[in-house]
Amino acid sequence: MVAARTSPTPLVPGGVLAFDAGNSKTDVALVGADGTVLGTARGGGFEPHIVGAAAAVAALAPLVEAAAAAAGLDPANGVLVQQISACLANADLPIEEERLAEAFRSHAWADEVHVANDTFALLRAGVDEPRGVAVVCGAGINCAGLLPNGRTARFAAVGRISGDWGGGQQLADEAYSAAARADDGRGPATALTSVLPAHFGVDSVQALIEALHLGDIPLSRRLEATPLLFQVAAAGDEVASAVVRRQAEEIVAMAVVALRRLDLLDEPADVVLGGGVLTSGHRQLMDTIEALLSIEAPKAVPRVVAVPPVVGAALLGLDRTGADRTAHTTLRAAYA
Repeated sequence: MVAARTSPTPLVPGGVLAFDAGNSKTDVALVGADGTVLGTARGGGFEPHIVGAAAAVAALAPLVEAAAAAAGLDPANGVLVQQISACLANADLPIEEERLAEAFRSHAWADEVHVANDTFALLRAGVDEPRGVAVVCGAGINCAGLLPNGRTARFAAVGRISGDWGGGQQLADEAYSAAARADDGRGPATALTSVLPAHFGVDSVQALIEALHLGDIPLSRRLEATPLLFQVAAAGDEVASAVVRRQAEEIVAMAVVALRRLDLLDEPADVVLGGGVLTSGHRQLMDTIEALLSIEAPKAVPRVVAVPPVVGAALLGLDRTGADRTAHTTLRAAYA
């Protein structure tokens, strides 16, 4: 007779090892069953689409060790926690989540592993229970929805091939395009033709195009056009304002579709907004989102959330361990 498999007792019984891993940074939090933050660590970007799932997760090991050390623990002495809750950028498709979950399991940091796209961390950070919709608009754009029973709504969000429009990178490209078309006569006049060259220290749109194309202005600086687009729009420029409105329409479209998929369109529900574009205080964008949402989903409650997404990842972990409300409150207070 084969003995039943038993899991080892974690060093932190009922605890959660939470990951919020983005393109530019990764946050890790080791959280006790009562919601106490025992240790944290921060590292660089998470790029499984470039290095592969196994290598990307293996690169997180020093962060896990640092968070454990802050709690006076050593992962080499056994399984750290009951639950890994990893909310990850570039985990856009279910198969990508499955591959990343398998990579996490290979490290034996926890008895149980749950991997989700990082948009779910933003959502959970912004709601009191796992119920609602989140739209993140940073360098790119994504949306996710969740119900307490685990039902989700999501988008592939891998770029234009999955129907995406918007985010800081595309807004920057739209600004450059509008300036070029206005300069050569293909498009309407816009103040971007003077604002963009002046910002980059060149004397014309054509010089700007050349510098961008030849790499004299590095790729890392291209996103600098995005806040300029919003500034020009706020000053009344019709071309820039049209781009801002298009971004608002896309954000609302994603939110409304997710609400409809979850049968939340006709009842009060939170729409959590986050990411650099949405937390930068662009009043024209936010006013347009609120106006459009009031028409398309009048019972939705939009709210901008700047809580660290790792809080949402940890809360999702506590949800899965069955922690009580006091644990959730304790965790939130640690990041207040």
